[in-house]
Amino acid sequence: MKNKNTIVFLTVIITALCVYYLSITFFSRGIQADAIEYAKDDAGVIDQQKKQAYLDSIWMEPVLNILGAEFTYKDIKEIELNLGLDLQGGMHVTLEVSPVEIIKGLSGNSQNADFLRALELASERQRNSQAAYTQLFESAWDEVNPGGKLSRVFANAANRGRISFESTNAEVMSVIEGEVDQAIDRAFQILRTRVDRFGTSQPNIQRLQGTGRIQIELPGVDNPARVRKLLQGVAKLEFWEVYEDGEINSTLSAMNDELLRIERQQRNSNTNLSTEIAATTGEEQPSNSLEAQMEQGADTAAADSTSLDTDSGVSQFFALQQQTQYSGFYYNLADTSLINRMLKNERIQRLIPANLDFKWSVKPMPDTEILQLFPIKVSRGEAPLTGEVVTDARQTLDDRARNAVSMQMNTVGAKKWKNLTAQNIGRRIAIVLDNYVYTAPVVEGEIPSGSSSIAGNFTQEEAEDLANILKAGSLPAPTRIVEEAVVGPTLGIEAQRQGVTSIVAGLLIVVIFMIFYYAKGGLVANVALLFNIFFILGILANLGAALTLPGIAGIVLTIGMSIDANVLIFERIREELRNDVPLVQAISSGYQKAYSSIIDANVTTLLTGIILYALGQGPVKGFAVTLMIGIICSFFSAVFITRVIVTWMTKKGNESKISFETPVSKGLLSNINIDFLGKRRMAYMISSIVIVIGIAALSTNGLRLGVDFKGGRSYVVEFDQPMVASDIKTALSTGVFTEDGVEVKEYDASNVLKITTSYLVDEESTEADQEVKDALTSGLAQATGKTFIDGTVELGDGQFTIVASSKVGATIADDIKKSSYEAFGLSILAIFIYILIRFRRWQFSLGAIVALVHDAFIVMSAFAIAGWFGISFEIDQVFIAALLTIIGYSINDTVVVFDRIRETLQMKGSKDLIGTFNLSINSTVSRTLITSLTTLIVVLILLIFGGEVLRGFSFALFIGIIVGTYSSVFIATPTVVDLTKKSLGAAAEREQASARAKAAAKAEATAQQG
Repeated sequence: MKNKNTIVFLTVIITALCVYYLSITFFSRGIQADAIEYAKDDAGVIDQQKKQAYLDSIWMEPVLNILGAEFTYKDIKEIELNLGLDLQGGMHVTLEVSPVEIIKGLSGNSQNADFLRALELASERQRNSQAAYTQLFESAWDEVNPGGKLSRVFANAANRGRISFESTNAEVMSVIEGEVDQAIDRAFQILRTRVDRFGTSQPNIQRLQGTGRIQIELPGVDNPARVRKLLQGVAKLEFWEVYEDGEINSTLSAMNDELLRIERQQRNSNTNLSTEIAATTGEEQPSNSLEAQMEQGADTAAADSTSLDTDSGVSQFFALQQQTQYSGFYYNLADTSLINRMLKNERIQRLIPANLDFKWSVKPMPDTEILQLFPIKVSRGEAPLTGEVVTDARQTLDDRARNAVSMQMNTVGAKKWKNLTAQNIGRRIAIVLDNYVYTAPVVEGEIPSGSSSIAGNFTQEEAEDLANILKAGSLPAPTRIVEEAVVGPTLGIEAQRQGVTSIVAGLLIVVIFMIFYYAKGGLVANVALLFNIFFILGILANLGAALTLPGIAGIVLTIGMSIDANVLIFERIREELRNDVPLVQAISSGYQKAYSSIIDANVTTLLTGIILYALGQGPVKGFAVTLMIGIICSFFSAVFITRVIVTWMTKKGNESKISFETPVSKGLLSNINIDFLGKRRMAYMISSIVIVIGIAALSTNGLRLGVDFKGGRSYVVEFDQPMVASDIKTALSTGVFTEDGVEVKEYDASNVLKITTSYLVDEESTEADQEVKDALTSGLAQATGKTFIDGTVELGDGQFTIVASSKVGATIADDIKKSSYEAFGLSILAIFIYILIRFRRWQFSLGAIVALVHDAFIVMSAFAIAGWFGISFEIDQVFIAALLTIIGYSINDTVVVFDRIRETLQMKGSKDLIGTFNLSINSTVSRTLITSLTTLIVVLILLIFGGEVLRGFSFALFIGIIVGTYSSVFIATPTVVDLTKKSLGAAAEREQASARAKAAAKAEATAQQG
């Protein structure tokens, strides 16, 4: 075998990388287990805040040493395999930045009637439109005031130099669009800072380009109301005076002395500083490096003197340090939690005067983990200047060509700024947003005009960011939650259990079947399968991707589908052996002949995965990532790794070490001779009947759309005892949910219900969320006589709680529907083009597409028909993922048949078209049935053990695999035959007509000559 050493080398390298990433993942799980043990009380209940506090305390501490390289807990969390929120609990939020306030701010809050009407129209149309708000506003303006000039509204002092009365509407819209885009960036920066300070491990925030939306994931959140308040609060920009050296020395000395007294008292009682701080702040933390240094300093002080030693580690804790040209307080990022608790200590608080406050810098100093703590001068409890007075801020260059920020203020601000700068020449003024200091420039002189330049060692990007931040006061960027999902930790743990059970059960069944059917060849395939799963998990960790429940479904599906390549190869080898070809030659020929089918089958499935990833959202992306990685890994392991192993097992003199059949499978499914195409009309009739029944079911029952497609709110409610879903629905329907409807179904257990409502679907405010939740909980309390308990707690008798919830706004629902249609259409188009390129006949492309549309319609019909029997499945994003997976699987099956048809046509020609196609189908029946059977069993396992979240997904795949196998034989191939026969018949008629025309012309010419 060629390139054997290269394959072995790649396998070793990939394996080593996977071992590295997954071993760190297991180590991280051990640390989290320690945190859970630390946070448990005597009753075994986990205090989530205490658990998070433990993890925060070791965030920057070395916890692992590999060959001399130290890893902090932060390093480990960046390397490990992440779990999605559905597997660990937490909160997913999609926020949309409202451009209305930005546009109003740019207009100077104009009261122009046409302007206000245009904003109102644009807001109404945004609910049912995919267009950007600025485009809707422009068209609404043209409608309300045809030919009217926007410059009449937006030409004001704040926009001087950008918009004048002579500016065209296009120029004005360009400024508006730029400001809206900056506002989204600003909101992203502010939210990122807030999220980073929220206190959860591995928060994830990303801007969804082109949408004006920001997506946030917060693992382990147990207070959704706090998150909503935090994320939707308007940014607060302030300017504060800063105390300089020597001005607060007496206060600092008193604080240091008090800390030393606390430490000595606790040392004498065999406790530590953290315990005392916890006692007076209500918090408890494990000790860390800074605390250890302080204790060491206290011990030294006690040994040297019985008085307060000003040279000890503790007594100098709040001393000013010279880190830059300006002195201040500088601390390691890992120590900020302890410092905050010290400042909250009641005994320390009594020493801090009312005119002193402390604020942290927003980020560490460049290339360090050092944060600065600023002593802020507080007068009358409010900032001397706030961000509302800033009219504009831009990145510019100062007189020394350094990056700087120019800032303009309105008249009121200019007057206050003049007084503030005059009083602080040579001193610093801190620019504070959301209570964090972004910069503290030194005032070089009085600024009378309200126009300032802030200089410093900025990069261009930092200067642009600061300019954007300074606009937070004059151009606020309010956000609204348009999509939300909350998963309780109990539900996450249950999802983990279901996922692991599905993987293990599916893997076990496939392993047993392969050995049973292919003997030692099956053993080789199983080794490749284990490599495949190992590679998938390792690569997911390497890419920093998260493993979600749909991702686990992708792995389970990969287990079934990865066997397909080995089945293709082994069936080809068995064919060669039946033709008395020597074993080594049969193996070589089998691999070679199977390559084409394997490549085509994997590429078509990969195409659907790419489209899913590009257009899908949330869980669909997780599934798509796992599916794509699985396809690539299965190709490498099933084709190359097995080839290396088989080559080693069959080297000279060792041919007896491997076999590809058992006494049971020997000769099974070989020499089949069925006239499949002779039955195609019957198949057409059967499919037509099923489709007609499906149309009837769809027209009467319809499909039960989930909140993904229609918008609304969904809640998973756990009761202390089993409940009847129909009774709860009847009870709720008599209340506020009457007009908007409510759906109730059992969810994984008889005491857990999923309740979905479209009540207040068009209202996306926090107040509307709370109103719906209150209406639901009061309705359930009245219907059941039970008490609602908010939060993740153990339920007592007569209680119920909400363990998970989700919200999808109407706009998001429209976007999801649109992307689903696009995904389906693009998948069909991509497959049509690929088949056309590979097989060079449009009949093959059209036959494949007819079969795929047939499969998709049958699956949707099955969902509607299931409703007749009281079995209800939601149509959501995961269903779309299932539908596209079915398309990939079905085309996989079809391509294998087509590939054999192409091969047979090249050998026998197209004289006996029916016979050639039948021969090709019969030749691939064994592969088709074995692959379908193994995949079907795996999907059945997923259907049984995968949990309610994947129930609809698994059911769709179960039906899709059966229908896909059927359609590749009875729909796709017969369609190609019928289209090809017509094509050949038309060609023959054209040839005959051409021959007759030539004969007539020749006869006429002869007659003329005569």
